[in-house]
Parts: sequence; structure tokens; C-alpha cells
Amino acid sequence: MLTDLEKNAIRDHYRTLSDNLPQFRPRPAQREMIAAIANAFSRTLSRQEGDENPPDRQGESIAVIEGPTGVGKSLAYLLAGGIMAQTRGKRLIVSSATIALQEQLVGRDLPFVVEKSGLEMSFALAKGRGRYLCLYKLYQLTQSHAQQTLLGFEPAPSVLWDSKPQQSDLDTLTDMAKQFANRQFNGDRDTWSEKIDDNLWFKVTNDRHGCLKNACPNRPECPFFLARDVLDTVDVVVANHDLLLADISMGGGVILPAPEQSFYCIDEAHHLPKKALNQFAAEHSWLQAIWTMEKFPTQSQKILTFLHDKWELANLANEAAASLLDCLNEWQFHLYDSPELNQESEREHEAIWLWEDGIIPPDLATLVHNTHVSASSLLKHINALNDALGQARRDKNQDNAQLDAFSSEFGGFVARAEQIAAVWEQMATVAANEKEPPLAKWISRRFDDKNVDFTFHASPISSAAMLASGLWRKAAGAVLTSATLQSLGNFNLLLQQTGLHWLPETTTLALQSPFNFAQQGELYIPPLSASPKDPIAHTDEVVKWLPKLIDDKAAIGTLVLFTSRKQMNDVAFRLPENLLPHILVQGEQSKAKILEQHYANLQEGKPSIIFGLDSFAEGLDLPHEACVHVIIVKLPFSMPDNPIEKTQSRWIEKRGGKPFMEITVPEASIKLIQAVGRLIRTENDYGRITILDNRIKTQRYGQQMLACLPPFKRLG
Repeated sequence: MLTDLEKNAIRDHYRTLSDNLPQFRPRPAQREMIAAIANAFSRTLSRQEGDENPPDRQGESIAVIEGPTGVGKSLAYLLAGGIMAQTRGKRLIVSSATIALQEQLVGRDLPFVVEKSGLEMSFALAKGRGRYLCLYKLYQLTQSHAQQTLLGFEPAPSVLWDSKPQQSDLDTLTDMAKQFANRQFNGDRDTWSEKIDDNLWFKVTNDRHGCLKNACPNRPECPFFLARDVLDTVDVVVANHDLLLADISMGGGVILPAPEQSFYCIDEAHHLPKKALNQFAAEHSWLQAIWTMEKFPTQSQKILTFLHDKWELANLANEAAASLLDCLNEWQFHLYDSPELNQESEREHEAIWLWEDGIIPPDLATLVHNTHVSASSLLKHINALNDALGQARRDKNQDNAQLDAFSSEFGGFVARAEQIAAVWEQMATVAANEKEPPLAKWISRRFDDKNVDFTFHASPISSAAMLASGLWRKAAGAVLTSATLQSLGNFNLLLQQTGLHWLPETTTLALQSPFNFAQQGELYIPPLSASPKDPIAHTDEVVKWLPKLIDDKAAIGTLVLFTSRKQMNDVAFRLPENLLPHILVQGEQSKAKILEQHYANLQEGKPSIIFGLDSFAEGLDLPHEACVHVIIVKLPFSMPDNPIEKTQSRWIEKRGGKPFMEITVPEASIKLIQAVGRLIRTENDYGRITILDNRIKTQRYGQQMLACLPPFKRLG
């Protein structure tokens, strides 16, 4: 229950904010959201003193809030969440799906709330280790630090270079070291002035396995630890979904504050289920695994130069590595003989061998078992060796540069062994019964300039169980919010995908939009005769209708949204000459460049027409004349075309369900609402939505989707 202190604090800071903004207009929906968050967080359960078991949480301190554009969601959750975190002795963790929102929160929203509301609240941006430079690795590779002259063996460990480095790569790393030494670069990848190749960055990035922690000679200036030290001192930590989920997958409280001590504000929450699937999935390269196993005996031999009494453990690790290498070599025959991976028509593209329903092919059962056992055994022994190295470093009375260098190098092998074991743990798992969702398992094949490689993949088809056990039942409280969380008029899809349907006391709330859609916008559905199910005929009609819908003289912005790049390019190619100079097509230049050109066209008094795909249908803010007409070419159905979605669809069908109605239509409804939401961004915006897909009127599911759109004035 909210205390009087909390009620007064929220009221007073909200009033201070409104007093400091002459044009501030109180929004009923924003106040409703503030109250809902405060009430949810006030119901948090605490562990009883002396009780080792956490409280039995049933969602009483969790709120799912749909807040349409214009409500002022970030102000609401920062103000209410910040005050409740302070009064309840918790940390506030704000998570977003996109970098753009993270930067907005840290660069604009949080400073605004602190300045205008008078609420004293410190904050910092949290990033994963992978965004930071490891100085120890950098100095090993560039030989630019004085300590390297003391090492006495391999100046650049072979594990860091799996092929001969290009001179351009060495030049980049040397420049990086110089700029860091001169305080021109802070070690954060996002602040490096030029684009850096992922493979090169991987050579010098921070990772938990190879990190020497406090024993590292570069610890005082380590970019990762300096950033992490700041997180321990602030009230609000701004993260992204990937980092939040990585922390949860490790048990929570490893990267971010512990869930029991945290209130979470999860913005852009509709992305959370699929982000979670990506986090809980596992994969590894066949060639890289072979390379790692072939290199391992050299590593174990080096270990014995430091750990003379660990020969037996090193031998066990060597045996496991040899066994795993035998298994990987045996896989070669199955990979090259598989019809799914060796179709001639697929040789220039990625080929997929999906194991239907996650069932291991009978002729591979023994090999899968042996690979799993070998990978698990290797990880067990390699972890034991790594622990022994750590103990040896701690036992030294003085610094040992060689031991430190090797420990960092060996960390790379630990990471790869962990990655391989994670894949085969899932590959070997068999569902206990038909009610339990299967794992998606598949093998992909890709060609590069030199050779062919295969990748083993495994993934859950739902992240609900992991989110429920790893986050919701541990967190002190959470609010999930976005402009679009409902699907077909309810929250069922999101609750099921996130596992919140198992926590019956979870609160759901759909806030009213502050916009007057009936006065600000129109909805037009032209009488097209062709269905998108006939792509050629539908494209012909789109080409015919667009010149009728777009004025080539008016200096206004038009956004035309496609679901197919092929159709987008076909339509752009066939439009009349009077429209061609005004069209900006996604893919021909960067998104930033397209938007820059779009505004330049409008300022010059010209029309501007953006042809875009999914990424232009969400998160794009084009207020006023920048977007007066949104044309939706096709309902945004996403048919199951990846292994996870195919496995999920088959599982639903086998249980008597209909994946199209249970998943495809609800997800398309969310995407359609997001696309429509590009039109009205402020109380002063106006314009028209046009939908060039007759299924929205002729099909029952289309009528359901239509009923969920804002109440625009209907034309025709």
C-alpha cells in the first residue's frame, strides 16, 4: 500500500514539474499511469527476516501498461519509479529495445525530470562487456605498452588471431591504443570515430572468461570496470533488453543490480519475448569448434608449465577435447551427405536442415549423445583448470606477467567450450511429453570466399518459462510499457509470450490516447479488386493507385510501407516520371540519410515520399507536415519462415490449434497499429491512412484488425 510520504512526494514533484513548464498541460492518462506504477511497486513483497526462501510472488507488483503516443510514458515511469525506488530502498532499472530510446532517456528524459521536478536522482547508462575495450588484449596485440617487454613468450597469443592479421587491422588497433593513451578515446566502442569490423573488435573486447579482474595490470584504467563502478553509485540504471536478459540468464545480479533489489521499467516491452528467445538460444560454428579442439593440447601443455601438479586434470581435459574432436569430425560425413544442406539451388545462399519437432534423427542419436557428453566433460575439466589458474594467480606473492597473460588467453578457450556445451545441452534434450514445447534444432550451411562452414543451432520456441522463473518471480516489481501492447483488443498474446499469464495478480491497463483521431485523421480503403495473395496483380493495382493518392505538387511528406523489398522495388521502378524525383527508397541509402533528405525536400517546398519496410513502421517520428499520409500497401503478416517459428507452428497444430489465428494475426495486428501510429504524433498533426489490402474488409480477421485501429473518420 502507498504511504502518505510516497503519495505526497509524487504529487509534489509532479506539481513542481508542471510549475516549471509554462506550457505544461496535465494529461489524465499520464496521471493514471503514474498512479498504476506507484500502486504496483507499493505491493512489492520482501523476504522475511531469517527466511532463506524468496517470497511467493504472483504478479502483485507487476503492471502491464499500454500508453499510446502522447501520453508521456517515460516521464510517468521515471517519476513514479524513481520515487518508489528511493522510498522502498530499491534500484530503478530502465530497459529499452533500441539504442535511440536509451540515448533519449540518458540524454534528455532523465535530465529533464531531475531538473524540472526537483527530484534528486542520479543515473548512468549500462552496457555489456562486449561494448568495451580490453586494454590487456589490445596491448598484447599491438605491443604498444611497456609491460609487454616483460612477458618473454608469444607476444601476440595465437588464440587471439585465428588467421594472419591484415596490416589495416594492426594499424587500426595501434591507432586505438594511441588514442586511448592520449585520452582521445574512452574505450567504449560506440564512441570510436570510425566503423570497426565485428571480427576485429572481438579480438580486443572484454569478456568475463579472459578478464583478469583485480589482478589485471590495466585494472585502474579499464573502461569496463570504470563504467561498472559508476553503476554501483547511481539511483537509476538505463540498460537495454539484451543486457537485462543476459543478466537474467546468469541468475540475476551479475551485470545489473539483483532482481530482488530492483524495480524494472521495461519500455518497448513488445520486443521482450523475441529478444529473450535470442538470448536463450545457442549456436556454434563447426569449423571454429574443430580449430579450438585442435589448439587445445597446446593450451593444456602451457598450463602444466604453471600448474605442475595438475597433469591428471589436464589429461582428462585433453581426452575430452580429443573425444569432442572425433565427434566433430564424424559430423562431417552427415553434414556433407545431408540433402537439405547440399541442394544445388541453395549453394549461393544459406541452407537449413531443420529437425522436425526438435526430434533427433534416429541415425544421429548416438552421435548427438556422444557430442553432448564430450562437450559437457570438456567444459567441466576446462572450468576446473581455469579455477586452478585463478588460484595460482591469487597465491603468487608478486605479479607474474606470464601467468596473467596466459590466463587471459585461456579465457578464450573457456568461452568457446561454454558456447559449444550450451548448444549440445539443448541439442540432446528431448521433451518429456507432448504438452511440453519442443526445442527448435537445426543446422545451417554457409559459404564464404574460402570454404564452407556449418553452424549448429538450438533454441526454445517460447521464452515464457525463462522470463517467469528468472525475472518476474524474483523482481521486486516491474512495469512493462509500450505504445502497442494489446493485440486484437486484449493483452493475451503478450502475457502468454512473457509468462505473465502464470502470475494471476499481474495488472493490465490500456490508457486512452490524448489525440482526437476522428478530427485529426481519415482512414481510406480504396476498392481494390486484386488480393495480395496474387502478388503480380496486387502490385499492378498498387502502381495504378499510388499516382491517384499522392499529390506531386504539395510540399508534404508521404510514408509508403511495404512488407516485401521485392514489391517495394518493383513499384518504385514502375511509377510515373512525375513522382520518381520525390521518392526515397529504403536500402538505397542509410535511414539517417533518407530522413535528412526527406526534411530537405520539404524545406525546399517539394513533396517527399518515403518507401520503407518494417523499420520505418515503428519508432519513426515524423510530426506535422513531415508525414501527412501513410499508405500501407499490405497487411503486415509475417509467415513462419525461420526454424523457431516453424517448430512453434507445428507444435500448435499438433495440439489442435491454428497458428495463423493464434500467432500470425495477433502479431500482424500489433504491427498494423504501429504502422498507423506513424501518422498522428502530436495534438496538432493531421492526415490520412490508406490501406491497399482488401482483406481488411473481406476477411473476418481483417475486420477484427480494423476494429482495433484508432477511430479515424472513415472515407468510402
